[in-house]
Formats: sequence, C-alpha cells, structure tokens
Amino acid sequence: MESVETIIIGAGLSGIYAAFLLSQKNREYLILEARDRTGGRINGCEYEGLVSDMGPSWYWPDIHPKITRLIDDLGLSGYQQYENGFGRFQNHTGDVNTVRGYATEPPSWRISNGIPALISQLSCSINEKNIRLRHPVCSIEKTASGLRVGVGDPGSVPLSIFDAKRVILALPPRLAASTILFTPDLSYELTQEMLKTGTWMAGQAKFCAVYTEPFWRDHGFSGQGFSQYGPIGEIHDGSNNDTPPYGLMGFLGFPAVRRHNEKELKTAMLEQLKSIYGEPAENPAALFYMDWAREKYTATEYDQPPMMYHPLYSPPAGKISIWDDTVRFAGTETAEEHGGYMEGAIIAAERAVTNI
Repeated sequence: MESVETIIIGAGLSGIYAAFLLSQKNREYLILEARDRTGGRINGCEYEGLVSDMGPSWYWPDIHPKITRLIDDLGLSGYQQYENGFGRFQNHTGDVNTVRGYATEPPSWRISNGIPALISQLSCSINEKNIRLRHPVCSIEKTASGLRVGVGDPGSVPLSIFDAKRVILALPPRLAASTILFTPDLSYELTQEMLKTGTWMAGQAKFCAVYTEPFWRDHGFSGQGFSQYGPIGEIHDGSNNDTPPYGLMGFLGFPAVRRHNEKELKTAMLEQLKSIYGEPAENPAALFYMDWAREKYTATEYDQPPMMYHPLYSPPAGKISIWDDTVRFAGTETAEEHGGYMEGAIIAAERAVTNI
C-alpha cells in the first residue's frame, strides 16, 4: 500500500494543471488516470504535422484570460479561427446553398499544433513516476487518518490501494458519482446533483477530414457549414493556420443512439462533404472520427441523449469540497465561471490546490 499527500483523480486539463501547480509548490502528489494516456477530453489525431483536435478546439482570449495567459507562459502560440469567405447551408432535403459567412464574436482562437500541445507542455513539469495510467479509481473511503483510494473496476474488489491526506476529484461529477463508491455514503442531495450535472461533450462526436489543398478556400468558402441533412451537423475549417495539410472538422448532428456503425457513418460523412464542397471533399488524405459517447471514462448512460444547450455549471450542491475539506472538487463542470470550457478547468484546478 502506497501513501501520498495528495491524490489527483483524472489526468485531463484540470488534473494535469493541478499537478503542475503542486509541482511549483514542491508538494507531494500522485495522479491516478483510468485511460492509457493523459489529456482526458483533450485528444488529437496527427497526420503529417496537422493535429486535429477531437475534443475542445477553441479558446477565447477576450473572455478567457487564464487559459490565454497559460498558453503564453508555456511558450505556445495561437491563431484566430479561419472564417474568411462564404458559408454553406444544407437543408433537410439535402439541397445546399451558399450563405453569408460570419465571424464569431468574440473571436475564436486555436492553439498552434493542436490543443494536446497544452497537455504536453504542462506535463514537462510533472515527473513520470507521479502519473499512473490505467488506474481507474473505484472507491474512496474516509478513515481515521485520512483517505483510502481503491483502484479497479467499479463494484469490484480494488486491485491496489493508496492512502492519502486529501483527494482532488478532477473528473466530471456525473462520472465520479456513477463509477466511484464513497464510504461513508455521500448525501442524497449531493449525489443527485452530481448525477444531474451533464458532462460537457460526453454525448458529442467529432470528425476531421484532412486534405493536401484547401480547395474550399480557393472557391471562396470559409469552411463554415451547417446541415439539417446527413450525419454531419456543423463544419469548420480545421487547418493549422496556413500550414499544410489542411482540414475540415466539425460535429455530427446524429444523436449517440444513431452512431453505432462507424464504417457506415464515415461513408455517409464523405458523401455529405462532397455534396457540400464538391468532388475533392470525397477523397481526404485522412479521416478521423471520435465518438465521446462511446468513451466509458468520459460518458455514462445518462450522457447519451444530446445536450441541447450549454449548462450553467457550478460546484455540485454548492460544495467545493466534502469530508472536512479532504476531498476537493475540480474539473470544468465544477467551476464557478466558464464551466465546460478550458478556462473553467483552470479555475477549478486553482481552487482545488488553494491552501495546500
């Protein structure tokens, strides 16, 4: 049995940033991550230097000062989302029209070389021995001397045990309530609030089609597209600024219940891209697809219905911690401001390491 001062559950942005802050304080910590990689919902697929963001894609410098400053401090660079030219709109019968393009307000920005670069740079300050991958937490027990954390499948006997003075829950509240056995039981009110807190992006699926040439730009299109027909609902230019190769990326409009056959979906997606942008769109150099509703370390059965609006997130039941401040909530869904965004993940992580 290992003992450590602070255990961070989850190696997404909030968990990695909490570890980064504790490293700067020279505090002892250990990250337990269920996946075989870090980043959580930040994930990217690479093709010849283009990293396609399959999780979050944007940040907004005008309203997100913390993530903007962090990007600068880490020596990363950003660029404004390409939005020059006309948009495309496909109605429910499949007819396609050219429409006036528009610039998002405030302007959307992307990180050069993909948002996973943010995780990579933060991880440079974290010793590899402080991250345990393939360590899904299944139980947290309050003891006379602190906390006991079990690792294993939910409902099973823990395969390994860790003792800690405190735990930072850097994962979505709904996922924590669904997969971790708390002893003693959490209050009914808190458990219900955690289960009712929808996990941002958990019901979404994203794609990116990579091309050697930006043919849509050559025809005066911005890459913005919206459709009421076919699997794709929303499209954006997914290129890395003006550096080849180039990409069209976006979100599927089909709910999770209609996304079971990935092969058929990809065929339909390419046919739809062809109908919107012409022949060249049907033959990308690479096609990436990510369905977050199929990711058991992101989504639960409650996340399968589509989320129709961006929730107003806050700490569950108004609590930033439980059990005499030994278990602290982090994760973007628990942020007081900008919940669901990377800014919220940073805010929640900073709060969780306060006074450690």
